[in-house]
Amino acid sequence: MQIKKNTFFNLMHYEYGEAFFGSFKGMRYRLAREPLENVKFVPVDKRGPATLMATVWPEPKSYGNTDKSLMTSENFEISEEGFEKAVEWINMQYETRIKEWNEALDRGIF
Repeated sequence: MQIKKNTFFNLMHYEYGEAFFGSFKGMRYRLAREPLENVKFVPVDKRGPATLMATVWPEPKSYGNTDKSLMTSENFEISEEGFEKAVEWINMQYETRIKEWNEALDRGIF
């Protein structure tokens, strides 16, 4: 089973400067516009460079309370294609690092 694209906010929502957080079987994840700022009402040509950043880390702590050295991030273009690639990357992180996520679950801290 994988995390589906429709689990996340739609792409336009990230223009409001809000991140999406989730968890899946020991892996926590975040998807957000970087820089994280509300640009919804700023003309596209005045926004400056930005990416869609996907981040994963092991349970149990939140994004703000996790040591950044435990996080892995990747940047993607802000487009539907970039959005799809970000979701694929998060799923690939789960699949290729399943042992790490299972260990987080086995610790049973949460």
